[in-house]
Amino acid sequence: MELWMLFAITVVGLAALLILGFPIALTMAGLAILGTLHVWGPLGLYSVATTAFGNATNFVYIAVPLFLLMASFLQSSGLADDMYEIIYRWSGRVRGGLAVGTIIICAVFAAMAGISSVATVTMGMIALPSMMKRGYNQSMVLGCIMAGGALGILIPPSIIMIVYGGVAEVSVGKLFMGGIVPGLLLAALYILYVLIRCWINPAMGPAVDTRFTFMEKLVILKGVILPVLLVILVLGTIYAGICTPTESAAVGAFGALICMIIHRKFTWGTIRNSILETVKTNAMIMWIIIGAACFSNFVAVAGFQDKINEYLVNLDIWRWWIIVLMQVIFFIMGMFLNPAAIVTLLGPLFVPIIISLGFDPLWFGILFVINMEMGYLTPPFGFNLFIMKGVVPDSITMNDIYRSIVPFIGIQIVALILVMIFPEIATWLPGLMIEGNG
Repeated sequence: MELWMLFAITVVGLAALLILGFPIALTMAGLAILGTLHVWGPLGLYSVATTAFGNATNFVYIAVPLFLLMASFLQSSGLADDMYEIIYRWSGRVRGGLAVGTIIICAVFAAMAGISSVATVTMGMIALPSMMKRGYNQSMVLGCIMAGGALGILIPPSIIMIVYGGVAEVSVGKLFMGGIVPGLLLAALYILYVLIRCWINPAMGPAVDTRFTFMEKLVILKGVILPVLLVILVLGTIYAGICTPTESAAVGAFGALICMIIHRKFTWGTIRNSILETVKTNAMIMWIIIGAACFSNFVAVAGFQDKINEYLVNLDIWRWWIIVLMQVIFFIMGMFLNPAAIVTLLGPLFVPIIISLGFDPLWFGILFVINMEMGYLTPPFGFNLFIMKGVVPDSITMNDIYRSIVPFIGIQIVALILVMIFPEIATWLPGLMIEGNG
């Protein structure tokens, strides 16, 4: 069979099975097995098995369940309640102050948890009723919670960065550091948008009438001690070269457990539920990694990867158009697929191309993560959209949620363009870090 025909059958088969609702991990693994049998015969199945085993036992991926466990502990720790009270007392009298504070809390949780769902669920239960009761615009409330929650995959530690680092063979520690400045930039753009909107139209985020004395404000600041210590434990140890990302994940999980104990949220039931949730989520991620790795191996064995690489590199067009095309592909796929599946599927194909074109794979990884953050918010299958639907009152429809996120997606596009134009936003901090063991 001609190469182009095999490629067409593979792409159409992948798209058709995903549209029909087949699990993505089994779809990619199944196509890889059938394709390898066609190209190599039965002996080729050894390659499928070794690829699956090699990816499943990659040391980098040990950090994934540890960060998931850390996130689960944090969701039950009660830290968010203290942090929201701080925001309420210090910025409630500012127009849009509670929305700004919600974004800040989401950014802090992003620096502790590594996934977006923790901040989205927690702020959806705490901040949403508080802001709605005080007359905040519904779209403003929904948008800032979902967009702020999505910062969890850009501000490290980030599960998606770990997966990208394993696929692209880029230092996960440097990826973590590379996400800090873009993540803070994006959070700052969100805050700027909220303040401007509420300044133009005070009804979007009215000021809170309650007054607090300076001493009442000062006393509540004790609630920031544990979050700050946890961020230093996780990110500071990586930056200083004391811990690898995997080791810092273990430290972070233990620190989150201590937070639960200090806030008297520790119960055996909570521990059991956290561990079960971690196991289920980690199993889903690992199956996707294994399936996509097998599929990528088949793509390489069949010769698709070399042909596509050769075609794109030899195109007589400005190399930046290729980067733009890749971002468009990421954006479209992000509307429908899990980010872990996208990076393991397209990473082995795109990373060699961008290296051939002279681009930094670390910088490209940050672009990818920003794009996947948009994927968490874009209809029809944005992950945070459905998480938010699960915590809001029944009176709020999916159309309300879809409309509320539009301006924040626009802000994310602006941030993506800024990082593309000024790569130093992503590469400056990794260049300063003391690198440990990976």
